[in-house]
Amino acid sequence: MIPRLPSKPETASLHAAFCAELRARGFAGDLSLSPADRTVLATDNSIYQLTPQAVAFPRERDDLVLIAKLLAEDRFAEIRIAPRGGGTGTNGQSLTDGLVVDCSRHMNRILAIDPAARTVRVEAGVVKDQLNAALKPYGLFFAPELSTSNRATIGGMISTDACGQGSCLYGKTRDHVLALTTILSDGTVWHSEPLDEAGLDAAKAQAGRAGAIHREVDRLQRENAALIAERFPPLNRCLTGYDLAHIRRADGRFDLNAVLCGSEGTLGLIAEATLAVLPLPSHRALVVLRYGSFDAALRDARALAGSGAASIETVDSTVLALAQGDPVWDGVAAYFPEDAGERARGVNLVEFVGDGEAAVEAALARLTATLDLDGSAAGRRGYTVARGEAEVGRLWTMRKKAVGLLGNRKGEARPIAFVEDTAVPPEHLADFIAEFRGALDRRGLDYGMFGHVDAGVLHVRPAIDMKAPGAEALVRAVTEEVVALTQKYGGLLWGEHGKGVRSEFSPKVFGPLYPVLQAVKAAFDPRNQFNPGKIAAPAGGALLTIDGVPTKGGHDRAIPPAVRAAYDEALHCNGNGACFSWDPDEAMCPSWKGTRERRHSPKGRAQLMREWLRRLAEQGFDPPAEALASRAQAAWRSFPARLAATLRRRDDFSHEVHEAMAGCLACKSCTGLCPIKVDVPTFRAKFLELYHGRYLRPLRHYAIAALEPLAPWLARVPRIVNAATRLGAGRAVGLVHAPTLSGIDLGREMACRGVALADPGALARLTPAERLASVVVVQDAFTSHYDTPVLLALLDLLIGLGIRPWLAPYRPNGKPLHVHGFLRAFERVAAANAADLDTIAATGIALIGLDPSMTLTYRSEYRQALPGRDLLQVRLVQEWLAARLDGVTPAPAGEPYWLLPHCTERATAQAAVAEWAGVFRALGLRLAVLPSGCCGMAGTYGHEAENRATSERIYGLSWAKPVAEKGRTGRLLADGYSCRSQAKIIDGVRLPHPVEILRDHLATRNPAPRLVEAVR
Repeated sequence: MIPRLPSKPETASLHAAFCAELRARGFAGDLSLSPADRTVLATDNSIYQLTPQAVAFPRERDDLVLIAKLLAEDRFAEIRIAPRGGGTGTNGQSLTDGLVVDCSRHMNRILAIDPAARTVRVEAGVVKDQLNAALKPYGLFFAPELSTSNRATIGGMISTDACGQGSCLYGKTRDHVLALTTILSDGTVWHSEPLDEAGLDAAKAQAGRAGAIHREVDRLQRENAALIAERFPPLNRCLTGYDLAHIRRADGRFDLNAVLCGSEGTLGLIAEATLAVLPLPSHRALVVLRYGSFDAALRDARALAGSGAASIETVDSTVLALAQGDPVWDGVAAYFPEDAGERARGVNLVEFVGDGEAAVEAALARLTATLDLDGSAAGRRGYTVARGEAEVGRLWTMRKKAVGLLGNRKGEARPIAFVEDTAVPPEHLADFIAEFRGALDRRGLDYGMFGHVDAGVLHVRPAIDMKAPGAEALVRAVTEEVVALTQKYGGLLWGEHGKGVRSEFSPKVFGPLYPVLQAVKAAFDPRNQFNPGKIAAPAGGALLTIDGVPTKGGHDRAIPPAVRAAYDEALHCNGNGACFSWDPDEAMCPSWKGTRERRHSPKGRAQLMREWLRRLAEQGFDPPAEALASRAQAAWRSFPARLAATLRRRDDFSHEVHEAMAGCLACKSCTGLCPIKVDVPTFRAKFLELYHGRYLRPLRHYAIAALEPLAPWLARVPRIVNAATRLGAGRAVGLVHAPTLSGIDLGREMACRGVALADPGALARLTPAERLASVVVVQDAFTSHYDTPVLLALLDLLIGLGIRPWLAPYRPNGKPLHVHGFLRAFERVAAANAADLDTIAATGIALIGLDPSMTLTYRSEYRQALPGRDLLQVRLVQEWLAARLDGVTPAPAGEPYWLLPHCTERATAQAAVAEWAGVFRALGLRLAVLPSGCCGMAGTYGHEAENRATSERIYGLSWAKPVAEKGRTGRLLADGYSCRSQAKIIDGVRLPHPVEILRDHLATRNPAPRLVEAVR
C-alpha cells in the first residue's frame, strides 16, 4: 500500500494573507493555493522548476489593478509576482517562487475588430491562433509567426517581443503594437501609444508613477543616445528587453511601447493591446530544397536571400528523421524524396507570398529557373514545390512541430532549450554555426538544428540528461562559450525567446549601458516586485543565473532510475505545451479545453506524476514493486486497511493527483499528438492501480469493469435489462444516460446471413481462394450488444462486396479495465483474448474491428500489457477495405457525406481516418472528414455523473455545431460508438456509421464491385 503523502509546508502566511485581502477587496477572478496548481505552474517550456506560493487568475482589468495596489502597500513589500500567458517561454520568464498572475484563463476576449482600419483590440490572454481565426473572415491576420501559435498568448508575445518564421518580411511583435493598456506598479491604468512632444510633455506632467516613468525614460534616452546606438546591434532580431534604441520612432514620436514590448513582465501588467493587422496573402508557394549537408544548406541561404522570398527556414537531418516518426509526416512525405537512395542531410524551405498568383508564380519561376540552371551547385540535390494554403500549410505545420519533435529523441539525454535562439548577422551564420557545432562536438553532445536562416537565427538544442550529476555545470560551460561566440560574430545570445534566467549576461552584453537599464527598471518598479531578477535589477538587486534556479532534472534526480523507467510515459514531458492548443477542432486535449484548468492537461498530469513519484521516493517507496505485490495479493485482504484510509480521508498529495487523473477522458490524443508522446492513459492507469490500493474505489468502477463480461448474459434478457436501465438503475452507482441493449438476436441474424463463428478448424480447412475471400470481424461489447444494427450493416456490406465474413467468438476486450486501472485483470483479459485471436490469425485470414477505440487497443494497451509478444494485427474496417478496394475503378462521385471520426482514431491513426474517403470514392460516394475535437463521451467518461457537465461542455466546443447544421440530413456520420451515443443523448440525433451508408448505397448498385476480383 502506498504511504500517505502529507502536504509540504503550506503557502507562506504572507502570500495567504495577500490572497485573502484580494478576495476581501472584490477580486473577481480565481485564486489558488492548492498544491496541484502550484506544482503545475512551477514549470514552463524551459529546463527550470520554481514552485510559486499562490496563483491568481484575474477575470478583468480591475483585478490586475487590485493586485498592483495591494503590492504597493508596505505590509506586502516582500511579495513578488510574475505574469504568465501560455507558459511557452524557454527561459523561465514566467516562473517565480512568489505569486503567478495567469491571464490566460479568463482575460482572453477579443474586444474589437476594425476591418477598415485594420486594427484589433484584445485582452492579454487571447491566443494568437484564436485571434487569427477571428480575423480570417475579414481577410486579415496578425503577422508575427510562432511555432507555439496555438497556445501562445498575445500578452506573452508582447512580453518577449516574439517573432519567428517570416520576420524579415513582417518584423517582430512590437512592429504591430499600436497601443497598450498596462497596470503600473502603483495601480495606475496607463494607455501607452506614440506621443508627439506635446503629448510627451503632458505625460511627464502626470502625478504618480506614470509621470515619473515618462520623465525618467525620456531623460535616459536623450542623455545616452550615443551609447544606446553603440550597444544595440543592428540585427533583424534587434535586442529585446527595454529597447531604448526604438523609444523614438522614425517620425520622432516617443513610444513607451518599445520599452514595454520585450519587458517580460518586469515593468507592469499588460491588460490589453491594440494591434495592427495585415491582409492575408491570397497566394502562397514554397520550395523545398534538399542538400547533401546541413552546412551546405546554411551557406546557400545567403544566395537564396536574393530571391525575394518571404521567409527562408532551414531544418537539419535530425529533425527530419524525428518528423518521419510523427503523424505529421503523412501529409508531407512526398516533398522529401530520397536522392539516389539517400535522405537529405538538410533542407531549406523558401516561401513566396503575395496578393496575386502572377506575382508569386513569377518569383517562384525565377528561383526554380536558377536552381535548374545551377544543378548540384552549392551542395543542392533537388527540390519540390508546394502551392496553395493547404499544401504549404502542411509543410509549415511540420516545421512548427520541430521544436517538440526534438524532445522525442530516444534515450535519457534529450535536446533542451538554453542556447537555442542565438542571432548573428546572416552573412556570418554558417561560420558561427560551424564553431557552435564544434563546441558541442568537443563535449560529445548530440543536437538538432532548425531555424530562420534569413534572419541569422538558428535554434540549436543540445541533448543533455538534466537528471545526470553535473548537468547544470555542463549547461554553464556551453552557455559561456556560446555567449563568447555570439559576441565574436556581432550577435546575441537571446535573438528570439527572451532573456529570463539568462539575464545574468545582461551586464556583460550591455557593458556601460547596463546601469541605464537598471534605471529604467527602477523607474517602473522601484521595489523590485515585478518578475525580479530578469532583464535588469535595480541598483543593489540581483539577477537570476542559469545555474542558480532549480531545474526539472534536479527534481527528477531524486526519483530512482528504475522508477523513472517504469513511468517513462510521464517523465519526458518537456513542457512545450502542445496540449494547451486553443483550437476546439483539434483532438488534444479535451479535458483542458473543457475546464481551462492546466492540471487537467497532459502537461499538468505529467508534472503532478513526476512530483508524486519524487515524494514517494523521499519516503523510500518503490511504486513498481508495490504494483507487482498488489497484483499478487487478493483484493479482500487489503480491504480493511483501504476502508480505514478512505474513511479517515486525511491530507494526502495523492488526492490532488487523483483529482487531475480522474478528469482524463483516456482519449489518447496526447499519445498521438504530443510531440514527446506523453501517454497519460498509461501512467494514469498505473497511478489509479496504486491509489486504489490505498483508497476504496467508487462502485461505478466495478460496474464498468463488469460490463464486458456480463454483456452477453444481459443481452439474453434485453427487455428486463432495458427496463431497469430506463428506471435509472445506473444512477445508484453514479452512472447516467446508460445505453439500452439493441434487443436483436445476433445469432439468429447471423444464421439468416449465413455468417458463422470463426472456428480455427473450419478456417484452416478453407482453400486459399476461400481464405482470400474471407475476413474475421472481431466483436466488441458495444457494437455487438448495444448497437447491433451497425455490426449487421458491416456483415451485409462485406457480403455485398463478395467477401465471406466470419465473426470471432465474443471475448471482452478489456479497454474499460485499463481505463480505470484494473491492470491485473486487464493483463489476464488481454492475454486470453490475444491467445484466441492469435489462433484465428494463424489461419492467414485478416481480422478487422468495427469500433475505433476498442480496435486500437490491440495496438497500444495490448502491446504494453504483453511485452515481448508478437501481437496479432486487428485492422480498422476502413484500413482493410481501402487495401482491398485498391483495384476498384472509382465510380463517379455522388452526394456528399461528412464524417466526424473518433478522437482516438484521429489522434493515433490519422492515415486510417483519411482512408474512409478513399473507400467512399471507390464506391461512388464523396466523403469529407470534418475538423473536430472530442465529443466528450470517450467510452464511459461521459456516463459518469461527476463528469457529465464537463462532457457536455466538451461536446459544445466542437461537435454541437456540425451536428446542429448537418445531423438531421442523414449524411453526417460518426464511426465511434461513444460519439454516436453522445449525439443521440444531447441532440436526439442518430448519426449513421459509415458502413451503414456504404451498405445502403451498395444495395442500389448493379452490379456491385467484387473485392476478390479486384485484388491484384
